[in-house]
Amino acid sequence: MPAPREIDDLPYAEYLEPFDGRLEPERRHDTVHFDGTGFEDADCGGAVFTECAFTSVDFTGGRGSRARFNDVWLHTARWVGTELAETEWLDTETVSGVFAGVEMFGARLRRATFHNCKFDSVNLRTAALREVRFTDCLLRDVDFGEAALTDVAFPGTVLEGVRLDRARLDRVDLRDAAVLGIASGHEALRGAVIGSVQLLELAPAFARVLGVTVRDHDS
Repeated sequence: MPAPREIDDLPYAEYLEPFDGRLEPERRHDTVHFDGTGFEDADCGGAVFTECAFTSVDFTGGRGSRARFNDVWLHTARWVGTELAETEWLDTETVSGVFAGVEMFGARLRRATFHNCKFDSVNLRTAALREVRFTDCLLRDVDFGEAALTDVAFPGTVLEGVRLDRARLDRVDLRDAAVLGIASGHEALRGAVIGSVQLLELAPAFARVLGVTVRDHDS
């Protein structure tokens, strides 16, 4: 699998300019480098970030709903308790990032890659993910309820307590997931590909969903 890019690998790297100012709603940011900055309770709702880079940036609280990230590269960016509802992520790459207690319901992610990232208690209900790859990540208590996942893969990723209630999966590859811990919504896996060992591990949950009682004669 391809290694994560470095900032110098970006086709727009030579055009990046340091961020100088503050985040504001609806503002456009083109070829801007956000580096080593902390944003607390910032409001960038509806802002547009195009060909930007984020390195060692912390977002604590705040609002970024309906913001758009187009061709954006993020390294060691942390989002804690931030509202990112209905955001758009197109052609983005996130490396060693953290999303904790983040509201991302209704978000749209297309051709987005995540390397060594941690998602903890993230709300992705009703989100749309297409051509998304989670590589060597941790997804703990992530809610994909009613979300649409198409061409999504999880190589080397640990899934713990992930919820898929009423989600729609199409060409979702879970075979290379390091751990496949589904808390609810097992019926949504009808649109996924899993391995034979994973099938055995999930068999009790599938039996419950189907209403099948498994009981040996001597039990």
